[in-house]
Amino acid sequence: MMKIIHGIALMATAALMTACTGKNEWTVNGQIEGADDQTLLLEASTNGRWYALDSVKLPKSGNFTISHKAAGYPDIYRLRLADKTLYFPIDSIETVTVVSRADAFDKEYTLDGSDAAQRLMSVDRQLMAALAGNSGQGIQTDSVLKRELAKIMLADPAGIVSYYILNKKLNGKPLYDPTNKTDIRIIGAVANAFDQYRPNDPRTAYLKRLFLSSRQPSATQTVTAEEVPLIDILLYDDKGQMQKLSDAAAANKVVVLNFTVYSAEAAPAYNIELNKAYELFHDRGMTIYQVSVDPDEYVWKQAARTLPWITVYNPSTASAENLLKYNVTALPTTFIVANGEIAERVDDITTLQQSLARYL
Repeated sequence: MMKIIHGIALMATAALMTACTGKNEWTVNGQIEGADDQTLLLEASTNGRWYALDSVKLPKSGNFTISHKAAGYPDIYRLRLADKTLYFPIDSIETVTVVSRADAFDKEYTLDGSDAAQRLMSVDRQLMAALAGNSGQGIQTDSVLKRELAKIMLADPAGIVSYYILNKKLNGKPLYDPTNKTDIRIIGAVANAFDQYRPNDPRTAYLKRLFLSSRQPSATQTVTAEEVPLIDILLYDDKGQMQKLSDAAAANKVVVLNFTVYSAEAAPAYNIELNKAYELFHDRGMTIYQVSVDPDEYVWKQAARTLPWITVYNPSTASAENLLKYNVTALPTTFIVANGEIAERVDDITTLQQSLARYL
């Protein structure tokens, strides 16, 4: 399965910093303008209850620094100034920088220091803009906003920012409702990613319970032709040519639709299994339409040029849409397209040849 590359890089950096400094702690620092002599609280939460971890009295300059022992897993913390709160993520032992001012502490601020901090800042800005636009009414059903937030979550489903979004409440109502058919697909994707990549994270069990509470069909259920007709995908191959999934389906008896990440550790072995099936069934009317969601287009292009089947690149701007179309909650994921429809989802790549034999 796909590795969370960003998380691995952060852990490697954290290990190096710990070895060099001997300190297993993270830091939040920055400047709060116009907060002379006010107390800034650092807060953490457990079971939904927020409590103070530390505090600092702000000088006239507004500069502050607070460090705290690393928890051993990513978490969301917040700063409180009077009745205003500002949230920020901590993955390991990084430093997050906050710049704001006292009279707009929770609205006009910047976060920096990590990709997660910038993503969370983007999320809160989108939510604030949405709230300002409709006075909080209809946020839970704002399809444009929910689609943009889904892109952020699916770009890093095992990230702490995804957890933050799923647990966000506006006007006392959850932004993502487990009883909503569309929302549960996103909840399932995040729960699956946490279960796979963060099995010991204290949030994983909660996310699994949240997903199962919906009593909806599993996001990993077998997809049958009667339930899901072919949904077209239009992406460019490594030669810059537009490749339509519908064209591949029309030109072949069977298409193996595969979503993957070439830079993942398991990708070469997975492609070997795909190649075995390709060599066995290609002459009988089978081809492969492989969608890469690699974060690095160059890595994809170098690998794609050596493969005999259709390889297309799914840029980050399109990832949420195409993954959501096919309920892709983990990578790699493979489907069999037969007679112009989704005939089967292949959960075990070693059974692909056996499955294909039923359609060729």
